[in-house]
Amino acid sequence: MHEQAVWYVGLSGQQQGPLTGQQIHEMIRAGHITPAAYVYGPEVQSWTPITAVPAFASAFHGSAAPPPPPPAGPAPTLADQIDFEIFGAEMQFVEITLDPGEACIAEAGSFFFMDPGIEMQTIFGDGSAAQGGFLGKLVQAGKRVLTGESLFMTIFGNGDRERRKVSFAAPYPGKIIPVDLREHGGTLLCQKDSFLCAAKGISVGIALNKKIGAGFFGGEGFILQKLEGQGLAFIHAGGTVVARDLAPGETLRLDTGCLVALDPRVTYDIQWIGGIKSALFGGEGLFFATLTGPGRVWLQSLPLSRLAGRILSAAFTGKGEGSLLGGFGMGD
Repeated sequence: MHEQAVWYVGLSGQQQGPLTGQQIHEMIRAGHITPAAYVYGPEVQSWTPITAVPAFASAFHGSAAPPPPPPAGPAPTLADQIDFEIFGAEMQFVEITLDPGEACIAEAGSFFFMDPGIEMQTIFGDGSAAQGGFLGKLVQAGKRVLTGESLFMTIFGNGDRERRKVSFAAPYPGKIIPVDLREHGGTLLCQKDSFLCAAKGISVGIALNKKIGAGFFGGEGFILQKLEGQGLAFIHAGGTVVARDLAPGETLRLDTGCLVALDPRVTYDIQWIGGIKSALFGGEGLFFATLTGPGRVWLQSLPLSRLAGRILSAAFTGKGEGSLLGGFGMGD
């Protein structure tokens, strides 16, 4: 066994990882991992009792009793373990490297380029195991329609015998954010249209906002995108992106359009900005969002709606390049 190989450990219904073989040995010696644990990694094809893996069984000095049955319920389904690299500054793209047999999913229109050997397939929904047959796929596709997305998604799979690459581009200036859902309890909520691509096995669904104020005045309606799974997902945001970790009870106020994504533990609501003068003449709208921890949130400095509004304003008012006279003095 390679000491630096990547493993995952399941114990009492909780998953830990990725961990190296050396880290697992240290946790066994410290008593943090018991013979009741299960492991998943390069030498096993499914969740396996740790005492059944020779390299780890020896760490218990042969004194361990046979492990009990696995915890109730299915073991977490791991998404394909992909490698990636992000290129660019203002207009970024992500290059994903797929091992033979691995795949990723992407929104329509985000594909950039790919190596020979990558195979494309258009499917209902997202192709995750959670869809559960044709009816599940139909329900999943219907949920995507509620968020304004297409009924279909595209799977990019490596059908070759060597590692191959496929790339996806951001739709407008901003940043691509890689998020490992395993670090957030397997779930992330994000605004509509922010999802770019993910490892195959990640489910892309919807989440209804339970706050009436947030639903009517939050700018995103009642529906947010919901990413679920045990692996990598990539979202896109406009301008500069800021990640903030909120402590329990800590509150952050922001423009409603500047919210990109949030940990599901974070409470999201809308508040009246206060003051008639500020509401009518402040230029910031009537409401702002309030986020209350604990959990991580991602914020964007340039929402797409704000960018589009500036472009339309410039187009209709004739304000563009040139002198202070704007469109005067130049003929078409």
